[in-house]
Amino acid sequence: MKIVQYPHPALRHPARPLAAIDKQVRLDAGHMLELMYEHRGLGLAANQVFLPYRIIVLNPTGDPQQRDKEEVLLNPVILDRKGTMEGEEGCLSFPELFQKIRRAKTVTVQAYDLDGKVIEKVVSDLESRLWQHEVDHLDGILFIDKMGTIAKLSSRGMLKQFEHDFQQDQQKGEIPPTAELERILSERAAEMDRKDQAS
Repeated sequence: MKIVQYPHPALRHPARPLAAIDKQVRLDAGHMLELMYEHRGLGLAANQVFLPYRIIVLNPTGDPQQRDKEEVLLNPVILDRKGTMEGEEGCLSFPELFQKIRRAKTVTVQAYDLDGKVIEKVVSDLESRLWQHEVDHLDGILFIDKMGTIAKLSSRGMLKQFEHDFQQDQQKGEIPPTAELERILSERAAEMDRKDQAS
């Protein structure tokens, strides 16, 4: 498992709701947390590691020593948004790119934990920003979509560089062609549908 970078098609692929929590889901969650800490992130979503289902991991401290602050959230949703705030945001799929993004200051959120228990709470400030950023990922929405005009203009050079590097890696055979990546995504989603029907 590794973090994919823009413009990998997985980042635009809406994730499917999860119907059952099995051993694989637990393993995936563990790997996602390790990757998040390794890359000094505060959150990570399924699409960023080429998984087809709705799972995010968060730790607002970003500190692997503070495991009590980490969360694994399945089928997370934002029920309500209040207020606005603007602050700097980055993303592990866009290394070194940071821009000011406007978000809701406070959100009411709901998800399931790995035991299948419902979590519902109200979060504000940094935690609110993390939830919004990661739930957007699951819907195929990226933080670059939320940028204002000036931020978009000043990010253009870096985005072109990401696209260039991605194409170079494909030409070198380090990343499969986009059509192949799309096929894998479709197969993984179909596999999930089969599992859902079986259960």
